[in-house]
Amino acid sequence: MEISEDKKNINQKEKASPRRGHGAHRGGDRDNRSKNTFFKGKKTGRRDSRSEFIQKVLDIRRVTRVVAGGRRFTFSVALVLGDKNGAVGLGVGKALDTALAIEKAVRDAKKHMVRVKRTESRSIPHEVGAKFSSSRIFIIPAPGRGLIAGSSVRNILDLAGITDVSAKVLSRSKNKINIAKTTIKALESLEK
Repeated sequence: MEISEDKKNINQKEKASPRRGHGAHRGGDRDNRSKNTFFKGKKTGRRDSRSEFIQKVLDIRRVTRVVAGGRRFTFSVALVLGDKNGAVGLGVGKALDTALAIEKAVRDAKKHMVRVKRTESRSIPHEVGAKFSSSRIFIIPAPGRGLIAGSSVRNILDLAGITDVSAKVLSRSKNKINIAKTTIKALESLEK
């Protein structure tokens, strides 16, 4: 019995695009996923063996959703990716597993990479401030004093390769993601 050309094409389409919940587009292709190499390296910053970037996890949060059968737990990860040579990015990833959330955050950080304008002494050319949500930050050059910053500002400036600056978080917000986004916004304003 011969199968018509139309049925062959339909069968090939079904194989190419799997049903919902069974395919790679929804995180279901777990067999073909590359091995997790994110947890190799020093404790201060992890260097992915496949990449030239160093990553530092800012925050891992367990998020609980109440569903019909009980509670569903997911993880939200915020991390900074940088090369210590003027490129830095902030990424957020959410998944059922921390390893998958970290992978998503790395991809997000690579998409939102920023090039930072630096001086020859690895400082910034001028004072800069920014506001995002309820977080406000102020960064000033401080030649010869090293990196003086706290919270997630220090991680971002370190992975951007910026030293000899002094940074101050001026708001009462302790939200690490908002402070990190404010820092990235301030560093973007250096480009102009």
